[in-house]
Amino acid sequence: MAKTGWKLGGDLDVGRVGYGAMKLTGWPQGGRPERETALAILRQAVELGVNHIDTSHYYARDGVAANELIRTALHPYPADLVLVTKVGALVEGSDIALPASEQSGLTPDGLRRGVEANLRTLGVDRLDVVNLRMGDRGHDRSAVAAPLETLMKLRDEGLIRHIGISNIGRAEFDTARTIAPIVCVQNRYNIAYREDDPLVDACAEAGVAYVPFFPVGGFQPLTAEHLTTVAQRHDATVAQVALAWLLARSPNILLIPGTGSPAHLAENIAAGGLTLTDEDLDLLVRP
Repeated sequence: MAKTGWKLGGDLDVGRVGYGAMKLTGWPQGGRPERETALAILRQAVELGVNHIDTSHYYARDGVAANELIRTALHPYPADLVLVTKVGALVEGSDIALPASEQSGLTPDGLRRGVEANLRTLGVDRLDVVNLRMGDRGHDRSAVAAPLETLMKLRDEGLIRHIGISNIGRAEFDTARTIAPIVCVQNRYNIAYREDDPLVDACAEAGVAYVPFFPVGGFQPLTAEHLTTVAQRHDATVAQVALAWLLARSPNILLIPGTGSPAHLAENIAAGGLTLTDEDLDLLVRP
């Protein structure tokens, strides 16, 4: 594990290497582990020091749901475990690409139902962090305002502790921060996909965590000559180097790599202890 951590919202201490539960369900596509393996992976993660798990009630497929697995494996939860969920555009699935005003998952009713579903399926009275998941990138910056106002009302009711935002650009980030105290941003970002470089830095300057999804490529695994070269230097895997690069990129980056393999889980967590040299870092970003 990385030795230093991060305070989400200034009061939730999390390690910089967490775990994303999506792959335990095979959602939205792909294979998944057997149920007992999935439960064992969650318990193993906590035993290895993970105290930040990313999930959502819509991580569910063919009767297998991430929140149910987490609750079965870990409830009653360790006192330091932080569960981060998300609601918004994907709650209703097919409306993700519609304008925000037409996405039922972003309406006040849709957001409340999403929050209540996460509360119920995780078995908690308050959600540590809820990410507002916007639809496809490129939507109007004003689209974030009404959903965030709804989440603020739910926070005032005591159902949410902190609010984050996902799948946004810099303009929306700036707008969001005028409406709610944003504690994290969750966007696609990795060593081969660095469109968000300026946003990573803006988040760091604002004291906001940046949580990249697809940190090792997602549905298109990373392949690069320099990654392999650096991995061989450290007797590590390409995925471990990609994760270590993210940790070195900025101190506000928190990782939530997902896996359905106990062996890969251990490797991902071990990446938190991999220190890349200046020579490694220069080589990795070389064209």
